[in-house]
Amino acid sequence: MKKLRKQLINWLFAISSKIYTRIYKNHEPWKITKNELLSYSKESLGYSLGLFLKKNNFELIPKVERHDCYHVLTGYSTKVEDEIALQYLSLGNGKRSPYLFGAIILGSIILPDYLNYYLKSFKIGKQANVFHSLDFKPLLKANIEELRKGLFSKKHIQTIKNTIYEQV
Repeated sequence: MKKLRKQLINWLFAISSKIYTRIYKNHEPWKITKNELLSYSKESLGYSLGLFLKKNNFELIPKVERHDCYHVLTGYSTKVEDEIALQYLSLGNGKRSPYLFGAIILGSIILPDYLNYYLKSFKIGKQANVFHSLDFKPLLKANIEELRKGLFSKKHIQTIKNTIYEQV
């Protein structure tokens, strides 16, 4: 049954993200490819973003590129429960958007099994320095470890490293 609930959320994400992007995102897309990102310094956010995209067989989605930067910086995967947890983390960090609230409300109702995880993610976001409003495009060449040190606690950074190590 949980598998069906996760499929439902994935379907809702796929449909709603396209509509949301069309209505609410007015800025220019980055126009950067995965291969371009993989040419950046191995220590950079951009290179890590390229690896994330390659691993998941993605390209950046125009106008919502920052979302994938959140994944890379925080260590959250693209599993449904991690997508919802990432929204909770973003809420804790001060982000407010109709999409975020919709994802949190529906995700909590459809997948309440992960509520403790969601609340821990909210707390991580609350404790982190504000990153939800950063312009990530100019930060693509920045050292990812230095960015994380400026944003998260040592405990969360260690969790990120353990998670990334397990995923390789």
